[in-house]
Amino acid sequence: MAKKPSESLKIEHQGVAFTIGDEIPLPTYNEANREFAVDLFAAQKKQHRSQVEPLAVRMRPATLEEFLGQEEFLGEGKLLRRMLEADRLTSALFYGPAGTGKTTLAMVIAATTSAYFAQVNAAAVGVKEVRAILDQARQRLETAGERTILFVDELHRFSKSQQDVLLGDVEDGTVILIGATTENPFFAVNSPLISRSQIFQFQLLSSEHLKQLLYRAIHDAHRGLGKHNITLTKEAADHLAKVADGDARRALTALEIAVLSQVSTSGGATVVIDLKVAEESIQRKALTYDADGDVHYDSISAMIKSIRGSDPDAAVYWLARMLEGGEDPRFVARRVVISASEDIGNADPQGLILAQAAASATLVVGMPECQLILAQAVIYLACAQKSNASAKAIWGAAEDVRTGQSIPVPRHLRSASYKGAEKLGSGVGYQYPHDAQDAIVDQDYLGVDKRYYLPTERGWEAVAKAYLEQVRRLRAENE
Repeated sequence: MAKKPSESLKIEHQGVAFTIGDEIPLPTYNEANREFAVDLFAAQKKQHRSQVEPLAVRMRPATLEEFLGQEEFLGEGKLLRRMLEADRLTSALFYGPAGTGKTTLAMVIAATTSAYFAQVNAAAVGVKEVRAILDQARQRLETAGERTILFVDELHRFSKSQQDVLLGDVEDGTVILIGATTENPFFAVNSPLISRSQIFQFQLLSSEHLKQLLYRAIHDAHRGLGKHNITLTKEAADHLAKVADGDARRALTALEIAVLSQVSTSGGATVVIDLKVAEESIQRKALTYDADGDVHYDSISAMIKSIRGSDPDAAVYWLARMLEGGEDPRFVARRVVISASEDIGNADPQGLILAQAAASATLVVGMPECQLILAQAVIYLACAQKSNASAKAIWGAAEDVRTGQSIPVPRHLRSASYKGAEKLGSGVGYQYPHDAQDAIVDQDYLGVDKRYYLPTERGWEAVAKAYLEQVRRLRAENE
């Protein structure tokens, strides 16, 4: 709020004279010093700051209607949108990749809420500053009945002890916490804070969203680049949106570089941003890959499930995604070996042999050549016939061992080589299968009637199944 004077006001301050001809700022209350003060330079400071703001900052949406993406919870009638429209926001955690709108949405909330809005970056403040903000929020609530929204950017940079400082005031509703983080909150944020907050997971923006932002920026004369006569070709827009990889900040920064690099030589003519200019204005994307975070687990999960689902194209893509992102190839090789046994099993026993060979070769060769070896193994496993019968057999047996009554080793199967074994009857009655026709004897090997291995009709396992049926038939005939 500001009051407009009837005439300009001439002011001299520390030997510098200037004129305020548009508006006189009203005094603001400094809660730390508990005094009112008028910053006569506020408008000038704001103007100077705005002159250096990058396009991505200037183009941040001011309303929910301008906000793009995250329709899962911000679409019409969705949870967060209903909360914001009713001004009934509760503590929330905004989690997702950079450039997807976490801080931007917090700014929209700041512009629309009736609550007092305080913002800090976790990398720049400590416990002392946080306590001061919480004390002020408590005073504001008690004296004026005004609630406070505290936005903590990069919340994961707070230590566990710093996060504990927030807990009491979040618990009793003194502050409404909005925490933004690029790391999984279930790992990076204290459990008590998580239990008191609604988690909203932000997704990468689509190419269509990014192109909409680009065209909005070149037509907006106030915040964007609309004061220049710009033509953005479809090929250039497609390229910027593709290489930006869902990051709005990256797309807008590239557009700004493309335009400003052309304006100085355009001589007032139309600035054409074609594919060549776009390619020169945005570098090869930096892969979003955290070897210790969600992307690590999600990517290996996607590769294994693609192998299991017999999709070699998807499997090799996720393999490339991990290796290009800097994943340890030894970790990938271990998981390939596990998949060979768990998902291919005896339907194609060659799979485990190839996977083990690939793992050994990976240790010897290393990157980048080991990607060829791992790709061969991954593609082979994806194309091989599948059976998890072996895996189910050991899982079932292990479950019985853990939860069931222990089965004693049948006396005839016990070792007869230790001292006193003969007197104990160990090994007595054992039949040596190789002495029998077809190497099959009617002998109990478990002591209970239980089947764990149920082979399929796929690949070599069909041979195993036929053989086991033959064994059971011959035993039945000898009973």
